[in-house]
Amino acid sequence: MSGTFEPLPGGGAAVALDDVEISIIRSLAVQLLELIGPGPAEDAPADPLAELFADGPTEPPSDPVLRRLFPDAYSDPEGTPGPREAEERKAYSAEFRRYTENDLRAGKRENALAVIRSLDALSSAGDGGAVLKLSPEESRQWLGALNDLRLAIGSRLEITDEDDSDLLYRLPDEDPRKPMVMAYLWLGGLQETLVATLMP
Repeated sequence: MSGTFEPLPGGGAAVALDDVEISIIRSLAVQLLELIGPGPAEDAPADPLAELFADGPTEPPSDPVLRRLFPDAYSDPEGTPGPREAEERKAYSAEFRRYTENDLRAGKRENALAVIRSLDALSSAGDGGAVLKLSPEESRQWLGALNDLRLAIGSRLEITDEDDSDLLYRLPDEDPRKPMVMAYLWLGGLQETLVATLMP
């Protein structure tokens, strides 16, 4: 999959995607949306004051992917903290999560939806693909969604640092993780070229 983002005059980015690439990105974005969970009910009355003071969760998610997407704000530093310090850190993380996770989820949900909407709006170029053109704002949303997708896949592959990622290149073709690895590496290339288009 060779599509790379190119800068557009006046800002934004463009990338040529074939039908398979479009399908893969859309499918991954839908799965990410399902993992993040639904937002407020569409038919619920909008009460900005209630939304402002709505408490989020205080415990980290049980799913390892969600824990990677919504990590504790006060994680354990190098070494083993004493029991009191560990308890304080846990309380600070719970408080921080309570006030921020709902907004973080909403932002990640909106980024994934922006990816899906822009792919759905593509009209085929007639040769099994299309050129996706993004505004500067859409580019930032795509960048956030690509980052989240890579974090999610990396978590499933149990990648914890750059050394793990180097091992992925040497996986044999018969390894069942190979398709996820290929998606992880391809999304990384897309993300890198999109970052380059946003640099001043």
